[in-house]
Amino acid sequence: MMYQPVGIRSIAVSFPSIIRTNDYYTENYPELIAEAEKKTLSKVFSTTDSTSLNEFDLEMLPYLSDPFRGTVERRVFAPDETSLSISYSAAKEALDAAKLSPNEIDLMLVATIFPEQIVPGNAAFLAGELGLHGAAWNIDSTCSNAVVALQTACALVRAGEYRNVLVVICTNYSRFTDDNDTLSFLSGDGAGAFVVGSLKPNQGVLGTKIINTASTCGTFFNELTTDAQGNPQMFIRAGKGAGKMLSDTSVKFVRECCTGALAAAGVTLEQINFFAFNTPTAWYANVCARALGIDPERTINLHERYANIGPMLPLANLYHAAESGRIRENDLVLVYTIGSVSNAGASVMRWGDVALGSVPAPPVSLNQHKDRSPLLAR
Repeated sequence: MMYQPVGIRSIAVSFPSIIRTNDYYTENYPELIAEAEKKTLSKVFSTTDSTSLNEFDLEMLPYLSDPFRGTVERRVFAPDETSLSISYSAAKEALDAAKLSPNEIDLMLVATIFPEQIVPGNAAFLAGELGLHGAAWNIDSTCSNAVVALQTACALVRAGEYRNVLVVICTNYSRFTDDNDTLSFLSGDGAGAFVVGSLKPNQGVLGTKIINTASTCGTFFNELTTDAQGNPQMFIRAGKGAGKMLSDTSVKFVRECCTGALAAAGVTLEQINFFAFNTPTAWYANVCARALGIDPERTINLHERYANIGPMLPLANLYHAAESGRIRENDLVLVYTIGSVSNAGASVMRWGDVALGSVPAPPVSLNQHKDRSPLLAR
């Protein structure tokens, strides 16, 4: 199937100003560290039967002695930062890099986990901040938001409905994970944006394969509770058997989606120059590489730097790979994402002359009180 040359014209990322290292938990939550193996993170990521380890389990094994399961640093919001503020920064950077004004954007697709007001999403608020006059839609496919939005944007441009589509993806995990739960060890924040439009001949998205992940329903859910002042508070929780479900389905999903995207694009695995897998755990990129039988050097793993930033992972991976010269114009790139209770998806693209937003400013390394107010910089 011949595709019109439509794909990513520019890409930008934005992160909160605070970096939270493992020392934050060691110093402020020593009881949590002492009880870590009885808490959520260790319950989700553990093995109970060493005689039947799959690819996921084998890659996870080296991290089981670490209470943080390989997570080293997370970017988290300062008190004056929000999902809207970093989404605005990423969107503005993507527009500036593409040399487009807000008036030249016909449609903006926005996916935020989680928006400031929960419902509705951030689309209309962000459109107002940017001064957009075109359509602004909220979409949701959890951690596969980027691939789903990319396919949607490309299809609409190819159909002639829109010329330039701005996609904004944001992860707001730190405020929705309980500091007294080890799941917070894994959780970071970040935003990214990209502009989709026409490219040079033979460039852009060549093929995509997306499947639902109904089999993961129940792995994670949101619990509504109240804080110490009686205000509503929502936390991400892990369901019973979440770890086994993730372990059992990971390889199946990556193989099915990547094989399907390659077939749709009419290229082979060997022709791909670079792979961008999402990296919600320290070992997930290696799981994907093992599942596909490729050299891990052909991909990137930013988990130690950003932790789990959910749907933002593929954008961070693509941005940093391009910024460091690991992706160049006309390279074939395969992006794969897995979203629990939503979709898994892969997309093959021939990278264009993608304009990059500025390199994110270095975060401020702070220890913090439990109320998140900063102390002294390290």
